[in-house]
Amino acid sequence: MTSFEEQSLSSEPRRVLVTGGAGFIGSNFVHYWCQNHKSDRVIVLDALTYAGNRRNLIDLENNENFRFVQGDICDRSLVEALLQEENIDTVAHFAAESHVDRSILGPDAFVRTNVVGTFTLLESFRHHWDRAGNNSEYRFLHVSTDEVYGSLGPNDHPFTETTNYAPNSPYSASKAGSDHLARAYYHTYGMPTITTNCSNNYGPYHFPEKLIPLTCINILLGKPLPVYGDGQNIRDWLYVGDHCRALDVVINKGKPGETYNIGGNNEVKNIDLVHTLCKVMDELAPKLPVRPSQELITFVKDRAGHDRRYAIDATKIKTELGWTPQQTLEGGIHQTIEWYLTHQEWWQPLLSKEYQDYYASVYA
Repeated sequence: MTSFEEQSLSSEPRRVLVTGGAGFIGSNFVHYWCQNHKSDRVIVLDALTYAGNRRNLIDLENNENFRFVQGDICDRSLVEALLQEENIDTVAHFAAESHVDRSILGPDAFVRTNVVGTFTLLESFRHHWDRAGNNSEYRFLHVSTDEVYGSLGPNDHPFTETTNYAPNSPYSASKAGSDHLARAYYHTYGMPTITTNCSNNYGPYHFPEKLIPLTCINILLGKPLPVYGDGQNIRDWLYVGDHCRALDVVINKGKPGETYNIGGNNEVKNIDLVHTLCKVMDELAPKLPVRPSQELITFVKDRAGHDRRYAIDATKIKTELGWTPQQTLEGGIHQTIEWYLTHQEWWQPLLSKEYQDYYASVYA
C-alpha cells in the first residue's frame, strides 16, 4: 500500500457531489470512487441530456451511500438545497457540453452549461463553504480540457499549466471561461478550487459520437468510418481509469488554487488510431460485416477550425503528487473494444433518430 492510499483510508469520509456523473468520464469516476472509497457518500447530479445515461450507474442503485438526482446545474435553488441537505464537502464538477462538432452547430447550450452552470455551482458552493466556517478540508474540483490551450505545431512543446489560453471552438472557449471562473473564486474568495486539464479520454460508457466509440460501432455495423480532413490531426489519449486515479490524487493531495494537467503520454494521429482500431476489431470480432474493416475508412470534409495537435506535459502532477498513467494505449484500446463488443445492449439504444440526424448533419 502506498503512502497516498494509507492517507486516503485514514481520512474522514467525504460527502461528494458529482455533477455530470451519468456521463462518460463522470460515471467512470463515480464507479471508481464508490469502489475505492466505500465509506464516502456520493451524490450524482445530472440533467440526463443526450450524453447522460442513467443506465451507466444502474449497478450502484442499491448502494446505501449512493444517491442520484436528476437536475440542472444552472438550477441554483436545487444546487443549494443539495449542498445543505447532504452536507457536501467535496464537489467533483464534470457536467459540461463537451463535443466540438455540436458546439459548432449550436453554441448556446455550451455557454449556458459550461459558463453559467459552473458559475452557479461556484457561487452556491461559496456560500455553503462560508456557512461551514471556510473549512480547509473542503474541495471544489473543476474538470476541464486541454483544448483551452488551442493548437500546437508539430515541434511545439506539449501544453503545461502555464501555457497561454487560446481556445479555437465555442466548446473550448466556454471551458476556458469556466476555468477562469474557478481560478477567480480561489483568488478572490479563497475558496478551495482546483482545476484539472486532461487530454482525450477513452474507455467504457463513451457516447458513440466520439472518435473511438464511433469507429468501433460503425465497424460492427459495417458503416463508413469518417475521418476528418487528411487524418493527420494528433491527440494525446488518456485511459479514463487513469484519469479517475489522477483526480483522486488531486482531490486528496492537490493544492487549492492550483491547476494540474493530466495526460496519457500517447500522441497518435487520428488516421493511425483508426487503423489500430480496425486491426484490433478484426482480431476480436470474427463476424464483421466488412473485412478487413479498414476498407470502411472514408475521408470527409474537415471540421471548421480543427486544431492540429494537442499534447499534455504532465510533469507537474507526477513530480508534486506522484501520479503517472499506468495503462498503455494498446492495452487500453483492447479493453475498450472488448467492452463495446460485450455491451451492445448499452450502445444500441443510443443510436436514436436524434443521433442519426446529428450524424447526418456532421458527416453528410
